[in-house]
Amino acid sequence: MPRKTYVAAIQEALAEEMRRDPSVFLIGEDVRIGVFPSTRGLHAEFGDKRVIDTPISELAVAGAGIGAAITGLRPIVDLMFGTFLYLAFDQIANQAGAMRYMYGGQTKAPLVFMVQNGAGSSAGHHHSQAVHQFFMNMPQIKVVLPSSPYDGKGLLKSAIRDDNPVLFLHSLSLGGKRSDVPTEEYLIPIGAADIKRAGKDVTICAAGPTVYTALAAAQALASAGVDAEVIDLRSLSPWDKGAVLESVAKTGRFVAVDESFPTCSAASEWAATVAEEAFHQLKAPVQRVTNKDVPMPFSPVLEKAALPSADDVVAAARRTLA
Repeated sequence: MPRKTYVAAIQEALAEEMRRDPSVFLIGEDVRIGVFPSTRGLHAEFGDKRVIDTPISELAVAGAGIGAAITGLRPIVDLMFGTFLYLAFDQIANQAGAMRYMYGGQTKAPLVFMVQNGAGSSAGHHHSQAVHQFFMNMPQIKVVLPSSPYDGKGLLKSAIRDDNPVLFLHSLSLGGKRSDVPTEEYLIPIGAADIKRAGKDVTICAAGPTVYTALAAAQALASAGVDAEVIDLRSLSPWDKGAVLESVAKTGRFVAVDESFPTCSAASEWAATVAEEAFHQLKAPVQRVTNKDVPMPFSPVLEKAALPSADDVVAAARRTLA
């Protein structure tokens, strides 16, 4: 099985889906030249009508994608950075996610919003915020945050085929990450978690780049005799509550690791759910590990300090074992 980078896996997913279904097209700022390498080469193969450059107006681009989706096409809307979704918030929150419900199921909204999410490239607060937690709060919008090339390709293909709006988030920090990626067709269902490391003493839940933080923490804990289970949610809305609760029933301890600000983070939702639905299985209070509550710094040193670290996760796990 070939090993591929995250970027190469995303390129493959886009090209394969555009070849498979002529209703799939790509729209966004500078997608023809591929400012981000995941879209490079698509214009050469699919031409002007299916790889469309747009003006710098995220609200208008999102609206065009929504209009195309409800009239029978399957647009992929590339808005570059996750923070640029703020400029399209009205179209996403008030239109894309609500249309199928408000129209009584008489229409579909099969579109993907694809952006870079979170820190790791020292691009400053205007570009390096994680935005997934905002969209988890919106009904009918699916949110996907893969951590590996294998998961990225399988989830993006599922997102493109979904009849609902999907926010597909990938991180610049994972662009060069490699893993085995099959050459044959495969899909990963949205909403299914993956146990990246089995364990019996404490459950650590993460998604996206923080999965590697959690795995590093689990390795450090193992050297001290603590067997941590690491769950990669892969999808944040819907998220695999069953997998998390099953793990907590086994370990009795729970640590949520999330690259977002602490108030109303994704980790807050996971922690609240475990506290409500696994209370009698818990041996200690649940713990959350998130970004520091500051704007994301430009300095690489300060950016690293603002993000969840393996040491932070180890400390949280030890609090559950105290």
